[in-house]
Amino acid sequence: MTKTSEPQIKVNSGEDFTCISFQPDLNRFGMTELDADTVALFERRAYDVAASTRGVKVFLNGQRIPIKSFKDYVDLYLKDKGEDGDAVPVVYESVNPRWEIAVAPSSTGFQQVSFVNSIATIKGGKHVDYIADQVVGKLVDIVKKKSGKSGVAIKNFQIRSHMWVFINCLIVNPTFDSQTKEFMSLEAKNFGSVCQLSEKFINQVSKSGIVESILSWVRFKAQEKMDKQCHKSKHAKLKGIPKLDDANDAGTKNSQHCTLILTEGDSAKSLAVAGLGVVGRDRYGVFPLRGKLLNVREAPTRQIMENAEINNLIKILGLQYKNKYETQESLANLRYGKIMIMTDQDQDGSHIKGLIISFIHHNWPKLLHHNFLEQFITPIVKIFKGKQEIAFYSIPEFEEWQKATPNWHTWRVKYYKGLGTSSSKEAKEYFSDMTRHRIRFRYSGPEDDSGIVLAFNKNKINERKQWLTSWMEEKRRRTELGLPEDYLYGAGTHTVTYHDFIHKELVLFSNMDNERSIPSLVDGLKPGQRKVMFTCLKRNQVKEIKVAQLCGAVSEMSSYHHGEMSLMGTIVGLAQDFVGSNNLNLLMPYGQFGTRLSGGKDSASARYIFTALSPLTRKIFHENDDAILHYLFEDNQKIEPSWYIPVIPMVLINGAEGIGTGWSTKVPNYDTAEVIANIRRMLDGVDPLPMLPSYRGYRGKIVEVGENRYILFGEIAVLDDQTVEITELPVRVWTQSYKETVLEPMLNGTEKVPVSITDYKEYHTDVTVRFVVQMPREKLREAESVGLHKFFKLAVSLTTNSMVLFDHAGCLKRYTSAQEILKDFYKLRLEWYLFLFDSKSTPCVV
Repeated sequence: MTKTSEPQIKVNSGEDFTCISFQPDLNRFGMTELDADTVALFERRAYDVAASTRGVKVFLNGQRIPIKSFKDYVDLYLKDKGEDGDAVPVVYESVNPRWEIAVAPSSTGFQQVSFVNSIATIKGGKHVDYIADQVVGKLVDIVKKKSGKSGVAIKNFQIRSHMWVFINCLIVNPTFDSQTKEFMSLEAKNFGSVCQLSEKFINQVSKSGIVESILSWVRFKAQEKMDKQCHKSKHAKLKGIPKLDDANDAGTKNSQHCTLILTEGDSAKSLAVAGLGVVGRDRYGVFPLRGKLLNVREAPTRQIMENAEINNLIKILGLQYKNKYETQESLANLRYGKIMIMTDQDQDGSHIKGLIISFIHHNWPKLLHHNFLEQFITPIVKIFKGKQEIAFYSIPEFEEWQKATPNWHTWRVKYYKGLGTSSSKEAKEYFSDMTRHRIRFRYSGPEDDSGIVLAFNKNKINERKQWLTSWMEEKRRRTELGLPEDYLYGAGTHTVTYHDFIHKELVLFSNMDNERSIPSLVDGLKPGQRKVMFTCLKRNQVKEIKVAQLCGAVSEMSSYHHGEMSLMGTIVGLAQDFVGSNNLNLLMPYGQFGTRLSGGKDSASARYIFTALSPLTRKIFHENDDAILHYLFEDNQKIEPSWYIPVIPMVLINGAEGIGTGWSTKVPNYDTAEVIANIRRMLDGVDPLPMLPSYRGYRGKIVEVGENRYILFGEIAVLDDQTVEITELPVRVWTQSYKETVLEPMLNGTEKVPVSITDYKEYHTDVTVRFVVQMPREKLREAESVGLHKFFKLAVSLTTNSMVLFDHAGCLKRYTSAQEILKDFYKLRLEWYLFLFDSKSTPCVV
């Protein structure tokens, strides 16, 4: 610029333009030519100008820069930055003429590319903070919600470190911290414009991979924290873990040869310890589990960190979350080389095995490749004759022997329901024959991983439905063909794949879970209820008996093996008769069996209340049917039938509700007289009429509002311009609960519920509802304008889209209407009447 010449001015007939050209004085910079870095910088600047100036065409060496928008420029940064070489996902928004924003995930800390009035602010500035803080402020709530109780405090800067922000903005009179203009220092309030990011933009950013990246980091930090909490030196002698019998060689150079026996409870530990008298204590340790292990796939990180049993297991085994255990050499850092699972040979025992497998698979899947897990099986049945003794390790195997042995009744049969049934002498016999009793789990490939995830991942509900449906159909097919049930543990079984364990053993627990939770179409009863009815019918329990005493009789006569409290609750439930419980209670409630005040939770102790068969029960479950029912056998004892065959479909009368594995059910109650009328219509060859749900004693309205959809209304009336009276609540909205969750907040106010009433008085009985509510005139007018039922939450929806029941063959079936249930029941009941009246016929029991 030190040498100038006079301008040459020519006439131009084209468009006005300004052309500025210059030639660098290379000598002044000590250069003879432009080096590659300088040329690249000029080229970069040309791309920057093309990106940051809208509507301007930029050419470099006669070629137009291929950047038509700021988004095109952003894409150049991200096109091959993904882990697999693909483009990193980016979310772009043109907020207004002065602001263009893009956000993408970053794996190398916070990054930014920004322009202020086309100036590249390579060090960022207040405009970058302005945008980044908006995004972080929205994401922090999403991350905290998804991470749950992770045990890791999430700070804003930690979320920021997973972001890559791109900004192109126009700011009025920007200021910078230096002449190089690399950092924009003007405060946001002086920008001269506002950039408010939309909810749509934030939602897209949350789905771009940033949240997943943050959650992965949270999980890593949580695992790091858990490792510090759980990890001890491999060689340290463990102290302070209750009930652990540590192997003498655990944590030494021989630790790979050590096996930790995990038992189902203390009694099973006693059996294992007795067996250690045979195999020794140097290389075998024993640790009893307190019931079922936590399902770590579904648990928040904080819950896992606070779970003493999980932490103890990790300490005992010497596991570390950060280790993958991909090689055999990496196992040398563990205190034990194997886990041996020792549980009862029932479905709950199978579930415990599955939870242990899932625990290892979820955290250290490669351990399954190293044959890290095995199980110790014990007989479920033993038979004796003289000095002969035969052990069976599954019920189907025993049943096959029964069919093949005509004189099997001459043998003495002993059922081993739990490990506690075996004696110390038998324990030593088991451990003396490890070849027969040790079954190794073998990894066979990806199908094993898929099976474990299917069984324990909460998002696989539909897949579990199909899994169980396929199993039930196969079971029915085998039964119809007279084939034995499939079972795992034959005499020659020494290894089992995880896939086979899931699909042949664990599936039995999942099916049993459904059987416990979902009733039969035929009698409307769940197994626990059926055991109670079997006991009462067999004893002809027409005289009053204490509920607590009846519990003992049920346990004795029907081989009930579960909790006493659960059984008491079942008996109380069969006798309850308040609004919203049974339409037709099969047992009589003598004493306080609960009321609608608290939904039956206010029942008295089982020691103080009495029950007996209802006079109607034997008319519904007719004694003439007893002889043709298919009774079950357990512990060599005849117990309840697979199902009773009542004269009316009790599942429609009393309804049903339950949640199993993959399936749930909800069947409303229907009016007994309407059900009987429909049966008579079918006897006359006419289709049954549709029925509305109906609850004995309920005075509110039930209105059909769509296919399989109903609204249950309470009753409310205006007494004067400041008073309303509530005289009925929707079905299963209990009086006490309504007062605490609706009226109290309306009286006192909460964050979400403004004060809207001034007082209320209660005039209930144990069977009726009456609230008299005082409120300001304007609030009453407001309530009337939106609808009294809506304002006072006196309308509850009910659907019949999940009426799932076990059919007569033991398969789950979804019913679309009460009429469909009625027709299936009618067809089966008619067949069984024919069996009754034709003495030459034998019912085909499936």
